[in-house]
Amino acid sequence: MLSSFVLMVALTASAAEDYVTGPVETVAEGFQFSEGPVWLPKEGLIFSDIPADTIYKADKSIFRKPSGKSNGLNLDTKGRLIACEHWNRRVTRTEDDGSITVLAESYDGKKLNSPNDVTVRSDGFVFFTDPPYGLEGREQEQPCQGVYALSPEGKLTRIAEDFIKPNGIGLSSDEKTLYVADTDGKHIRAFDLAADGSISNGRVFCTLPGPDGMAVDEKGNVWSTCGEGVQVFAPSGELVHTVVTPQGPANCAFGDADGKTLYITAVSGVYKVRCVNKGLFTKKD
Repeated sequence: MLSSFVLMVALTASAAEDYVTGPVETVAEGFQFSEGPVWLPKEGLIFSDIPADTIYKADKSIFRKPSGKSNGLNLDTKGRLIACEHWNRRVTRTEDDGSITVLAESYDGKKLNSPNDVTVRSDGFVFFTDPPYGLEGREQEQPCQGVYALSPEGKLTRIAEDFIKPNGIGLSSDEKTLYVADTDGKHIRAFDLAADGSISNGRVFCTLPGPDGMAVDEKGNVWSTCGEGVQVFAPSGELVHTVVTPQGPANCAFGDADGKTLYITAVSGVYKVRCVNKGLFTKKD
C-alpha cells in the first residue's frame, strides 16, 4: 500500500513538471476583486480591480482610474490596451496619448450587456464576451448573452447567442479555433474560426466547474480558472494538470520577459507560477 502511494505521488510530481516548474507565489494582496491580468512589455503586469474601478500595476500603483470597472484586458496588434469596461458596457482602446477610443458599445441599436473578456487575433480581429454580470440592476437591452467579433474595419457581429453566461475567451496557437467558457454551462466550447471572424462546428471542448478566464500556451494547452483552481487541458480537451491557488481564481495570463510565468487574479490576491511552456501573446505589427 505504501509503495503504491509513493508511486502515485511520484507520478503526480512528474506530470506536474511537464506544466509548471515551481510553487504558486503571491504577487500582491489587498484588492476587492482582481480580474483581467495582462502583461505589458514596458510596464509589466497590470490587472483590473472591478469594484475599485481601477487598473493596477503589480506594485499596487494605479495604471488607470477610473477604469469603467474594467474586467478583461488584452493588447491589440499595435500593443495598445483593449479593455472590457464592465460598468460602462463597452469595449475600449487606450491610445498612445492616453485618450480612450470606444470600439463597441451597442449592437443592433441597443446597449451591450457588460463586456467581460477579450482576445485579439493577429490580423486585428477582436473577440469578446458579453454576459450580464455588470448590469447591477440596470436594464438588459440585448436579447441574449452574446459573443462578438469586431473586424479591423470596425464592423461588429454577434457570432454566438446560445450561451448561458459566456465568460473567458481565447484563441488556439494556430488561431483557427476560438475557445469560449460558459460559466453556468460548466464547460468550454470550441469553434472553428474563419478568416472573416465567423464561427462554425461548435462543440464542447471540456467540462469543468464554473470556468472563468483562460490563457493558451504555445503547445496549445488551455489554462482555465475554475472552482478547482487553474485547470490545464491538452489540445484534445483532456485534463492534464491542476494548479491549486490560495483563493478562487478569476482569470489568468502569461507574462514576464520569457513568457513562461502564469499570472492569476483571485479575489483579493494576485499570484504567479512558473511554467514549462511559453504563453501565447497577440502578434504585433
